[in-house]
Amino acid sequence: MNKKEYFLKIFKAAEKKYSKSEKRLAGEGWQHDWQTLITTIMSAQSRDETTIPIAENLFKKYPTLKSLAKADNKDVLKIFKSLNYNKTKAKNVVAAAQYLIKNHNGKIPDSIKSLVEIPGVGRKTANLVLSEVYNKDSITIDTHCHRLLNVLNIVNTKTPRETEMEMMKIAPKKYWSKINRIFVLWGKDVPGKDKKRFLKRLEEK
Repeated sequence: MNKKEYFLKIFKAAEKKYSKSEKRLAGEGWQHDWQTLITTIMSAQSRDETTIPIAENLFKKYPTLKSLAKADNKDVLKIFKSLNYNKTKAKNVVAAAQYLIKNHNGKIPDSIKSLVEIPGVGRKTANLVLSEVYNKDSITIDTHCHRLLNVLNIVNTKTPRETEMEMMKIAPKKYWSKINRIFVLWGKDVPGKDKKRFLKRLEEK
């Protein structure tokens, strides 16, 4: 079995198990495109369950991108107090809002190249925005995906960027934007690096 066949076999089993989950991830279900971007910046190294309510509080206080761009970092930091790396993230979300208004008239750009120029935006955030906001084929690799794809020997990589590049060769394009949600839900469900445990979970009803 080649890597593509192996990936598809595992992915389809994981999709069958996790596609009906109603669990919301941080980058999903926002009314405005800019909220998707800002929440994804906030979610780095933080649990979705922690990030989502904090993002909701942020958007209550700053309901528009313009109001967020005018926010004082200290006020945003108060909202972010229980978020990992809160000082950096408070600074980045205000700077991102300012950057979008100044350089893109408040609109979210639709290319990786332009997205990664926004403060606080790396490839993971950029790819997620492309798939969530623009329905583009893109592979979002977070820590769960990177860990799981390596544990399952689908890839043998050291960084999420390397994993993304390898998966672009292995996974058919039509599955790219689905990988993140399915593998994140699976990764949250099974901690650690025990391959047998991961595969066993797919067999459980």
